[in-house]
Amino acid sequence: EGVVMELADCALPLLAGVLPTASPEEAFKDVAAAFLVGAMPRREGMERKDLLSANVRIFKEQGQALDKVARKDVKVLVVGNPANTNALICSKYAPSIPKENFTAMTRLDQNRAQSQLAAKIGVPVQDVKNVIIWGNHSSTQFPDASNAVAKIGGTQKSVSAVINDDEYLKNNFVSTVQKRGAAVIAARKMSSALSAAKAASDHMRDWFLGTGDRWVSMGVISDGSYGTPRDVVYSFP
Repeated sequence: EGVVMELADCALPLLAGVLPTASPEEAFKDVAAAFLVGAMPRREGMERKDLLSANVRIFKEQGQALDKVARKDVKVLVVGNPANTNALICSKYAPSIPKENFTAMTRLDQNRAQSQLAAKIGVPVQDVKNVIIWGNHSSTQFPDASNAVAKIGGTQKSVSAVINDDEYLKNNFVSTVQKRGAAVIAARKMSSALSAAKAASDHMRDWFLGTGDRWVSMGVISDGSYGTPRDVVYSFP
């Protein structure tokens, strides 16, 4: 109820109404977009895989409810960790909804990577684009700046050429992005909140409206592209 009050107090011009409910079927009735954030939260010292058993039950129930009452073209974004696995479970229990309609969020990792590169170069974050996040939303992900470009003085330049430091791009940059979630938890004793919400908004906006000339990364059910195993949720550009 407190969250409902806060939403009302934001006076958001596009918010038509809020339905607070503990029933997945009531929540998902005829929805076109589903943000699945309800998962057991990660605490300090935990890896995302530690959340697995608790979340299988949650995402099985949500998948079944989506299958039963949501629109068949619903766009599903799984934010709750372990996001890749949770998205796969959710899709498995919603067989009437196309597999490509289920995604896991790696946009937070992409935003983190862009932010790190922008700070390193000394440009606004919106002037860096086409960073890629490969793999799992975890400390095993691979942030890839090899195709990234930055706008400097009105000209698009390769991030690799501008930074001119392969050691940084292959080591410090990668590990900083991989461990950023744990660093946030260590600093604030809770997992990322505002940055995750912003990333979820970015992800869904681009899915509905398109990405223009910018690449985005999303965890999707693999079709075997780039030599990945089929039918696992993997982050691709």
